[in-house]
Amino acid sequence: MIAVLRSAVDHGVTFYDTAEVYGPYDNEELVGEALAPIRDQVTIATKFGWDIQGGQSIGLNSRPEQIRRVAEESLTRLRTDRIDLFYQHRVDPDVPIEDVAGTVGELITAGKVRHFGLSEPAAATIRAAHAVQPLTAVQSEYSLWTRDPEDEVLPTLAELGIGFVPFSPLGKGFLTGTVDTSTTFTDADIRNRVPRFEAGNLAANQALADHVKTVGLSADEHADLDTLAQRIGVHGDRYNSTHMSYVNR
Repeated sequence: MIAVLRSAVDHGVTFYDTAEVYGPYDNEELVGEALAPIRDQVTIATKFGWDIQGGQSIGLNSRPEQIRRVAEESLTRLRTDRIDLFYQHRVDPDVPIEDVAGTVGELITAGKVRHFGLSEPAAATIRAAHAVQPLTAVQSEYSLWTRDPEDEVLPTLAELGIGFVPFSPLGKGFLTGTVDTSTTFTDADIRNRVPRFEAGNLAANQALADHVKTVGLSADEHADLDTLAQRIGVHGDRYNSTHMSYVNR
């Protein structure tokens, strides 16, 4: 994997997105080891916001002292002296977003963080955070079958001049055409816990993937894709009920 990451840089990939909770910790350590010799050639983003105990995430924690602790530990694992983009991974309802923004602002002043980001927030939260510490980027899932950011988040970002970082643009692999009703997922695969990939929902959603397989790239076909998900409908939430409660707030 270290060789893969370094080869990706050689091929022009310069933005790397990780988080303490991936593993936990393992992915930051891998990214740090791989990119340390070429650190100045890349941009590294990581995330804070989970309460990790005994190697498991048990909930949210964005208290200021936690943010500062995570920043120091992430810097160590990433083998770097600065985090280029530091996201709050999920909005913590127990900590005012103004306190979160102010704490990240202090880390920016100290030179430990360069830019502030949020992941999966609501538009009102974006505005409140941005008023305290300007946001550079907001990250949300966005694809043909996940259009949630379009109503409020994207217009807010355009108004405020904040960048948008979409993830899972291929629907966690579903829109590649390699997943069908016969596909099984291991316990370690997040799709094993995503309602959209449950048997009944997967069968209903197959019409969307089947249509994508036959579509070219003309302007008319692009327009058709743009309304396809709305016409066909998408069955099942993109996270389980617990994790759905963490987004858009």
